[in-house]
Amino acid sequence: MQLGLIGLGKMGGNMAERLKLGGHQVVGFDFNAEAVAKLTAGGNVGASSLEELAKKLTGRRAIWIMVPQGDPVDQTIARLIPHLSKGDILIDGGNSNYKDSMRRHAELTAQGFCFVDVGTSGGVWGLKEGYSLMIGGDEEPVKFLTPIFEALAPAKDRGWGRVGPAGAGHFVKMVHNGIEYGMMQAFAEGFTILEKKEQLDLNLPQIAEIWRHGSVVRSWLLDLTAEALKQNPNLDGLEAYVSDSGEGRWTVFEAIDLNVSAPVITESLIRRIRSREENNFTDRMLSIMRNAFGGHAVVKGK
Repeated sequence: MQLGLIGLGKMGGNMAERLKLGGHQVVGFDFNAEAVAKLTAGGNVGASSLEELAKKLTGRRAIWIMVPQGDPVDQTIARLIPHLSKGDILIDGGNSNYKDSMRRHAELTAQGFCFVDVGTSGGVWGLKEGYSLMIGGDEEPVKFLTPIFEALAPAKDRGWGRVGPAGAGHFVKMVHNGIEYGMMQAFAEGFTILEKKEQLDLNLPQIAEIWRHGSVVRSWLLDLTAEALKQNPNLDGLEAYVSDSGEGRWTVFEAIDLNVSAPVITESLIRRIRSREENNFTDRMLSIMRNAFGGHAVVKGK
């Protein structure tokens, strides 16, 4: 089966390679000419423009979009539409807001096209391990795309599925990432407590490896953490700056709208935001208030 793929970064490039291994041909486009050349060198087909990509696809077109959420997705769709036929399928496999996916589905369906939103998890390990695919959209195009999903997933019968109508795929992926924030924060705090207990001289890589086998907290995230600690046990050369790509924020907003208490996910998001504050004003305020009411010592900057 053919698949158009727009966005050949690390994840998109790995997806193209996995699809090729599964017997599918990818026609790919990226504004980075080197990424297109790499795709072509790997045995797939490159395109120099969105128009050329659409022309190189035969039969019913299915085009997977892997670009940043928001306006880039809308711009890509708008530029593709004049070169597509009724019934062609557009797939958003990025981290879009589910409300945008619902809107795009309604707009494209009204024009005679199909739209499928796919929450995609797996990161740089997807090529080897397969991708977890949370799919939203109408049943017919999802059924048509089944060979693609089976090739990208860890196995034909697991790791992927249609979870609901348009927007459901990105909604489930949003919550997935919110949970991920909480899990990462818990591991980070736990290992920090271990690291601070200097009198016991604890070996963090050893402990992570012990936990990987038989413990209640064993997980793929712990596997990756153990390997990272093995390579850099003291976290040398790293800044205490943690970014977020939006899904954690959206999860917190949804929790508030739904009157769902989600303190762990919310606090993990706040901690990420706080990590970016140089010479944190909030902590300096706390320090000066403690000094004002209790005479506690303050630490002054140099």
